[in-house]
Amino acid sequence: MSGGVAGEVFSGQDARRGIAWMLLTMGLFVTMDGLAKWLTQSYPVPQVIWARYAFHFGLLALFLNWRLIATLRTRNLKLQIGRSLLLVATTTLFFFGISQVQLATASALMFVAPLLVTLLSIPLLKEQVGPRRLASVAVGFFGALVILRPGDELFDLAALLPLGAACTYAVYQIATRVLSAVDAPLTTLVYTALVGAVLSSFVVPFVWQTPDLLGWGVMLAVGGFGAVSQFCLIKAFQAAPASTVTPFGYSAILWATLYGWLLFAELPDSWTLIGAAVIVASGLYIWHREHRVIAQR
Repeated sequence: MSGGVAGEVFSGQDARRGIAWMLLTMGLFVTMDGLAKWLTQSYPVPQVIWARYAFHFGLLALFLNWRLIATLRTRNLKLQIGRSLLLVATTTLFFFGISQVQLATASALMFVAPLLVTLLSIPLLKEQVGPRRLASVAVGFFGALVILRPGDELFDLAALLPLGAACTYAVYQIATRVLSAVDAPLTTLVYTALVGAVLSSFVVPFVWQTPDLLGWGVMLAVGGFGAVSQFCLIKAFQAAPASTVTPFGYSAILWATLYGWLLFAELPDSWTLIGAAVIVASGLYIWHREHRVIAQR
C-alpha cells in the first residue's frame, strides 16, 4: 500500500499503525539527536555529522547490496542533490546548535519548519493559503520569539542555529514533496545518505579525533538510528494518510525533554515550554485547516 495515492481508502487499523510508526520515528530521531549531542561533548561536530551520514549510507549499502546501483537511478538528479544538500545544511546547523543549547529548546525551535512550509508553499508550490492559516503562522513565530527571548540577558545566539536548521528543513520538505512525484522513496533515501557521506568525508580529515571503542559504538548508533528512523517515517506515510500521522511528529518535544533530563540533567524553563506550546498549537491549527480544505474538495 502506498500512502498518498488519490482515492486510496485507509481503515482505522491503518491509522493506528501509521500513528504507531510516527511515534516510533520521533523516538528514534530524538535518540539520534541525543546521542549526537553526547558525542559533541568529546568530538568535533563535523566528525559527528560524518558519522551520522557515513554509517547511515554504509548500512543502506549493506541492506541494498547489488540493488544499490539500480536504486541510484533518478529522473531529477539536480533536485535529488539539492534536496540532500539542504538536509546536510539542516544537520550541520542543528548539531552545532545542540552542542551549545538544550536538546528540548532546539527541538522546539525545529517545530517552526512546518509553519515555514505553509508560507513557502505559496510561492514555490502555488498553493492557496487562507488568512486563518497565515495568522496561525504568525502566532507560531511569536512562540519562537518566546523561546529565543531576544533582548533578554538570557538570550543565546547559539539558539539561532536550530532556528536556521528549521528554515533549511522547511525548504527540504518542499523539495521532498516535489520529488515524491518523481522518484521512489528508497532512491531519495539513498541520495540523502550518499551526498551527506561524501561531503562530510571531505571535511572530517581536518578535525579528526580517533574515537575509543565507546565513541565508535555511539557513532555507529547515530548512523543506525538515522537510517532506521527514515525507514520508519516512510512506513508511517505508507500505513496512513499524512493528515493522520503528521500531528504526532510533535511528540518529539516529549522525547527531547526526556533525553535532555536523562543524559544531560537539562530541563527546559517555563518560557521554553510556553513557546513550544504556542508553536505546537499553531501548527496543529494549520493542520486542522488544511485537513478541512482537503475534505471539502
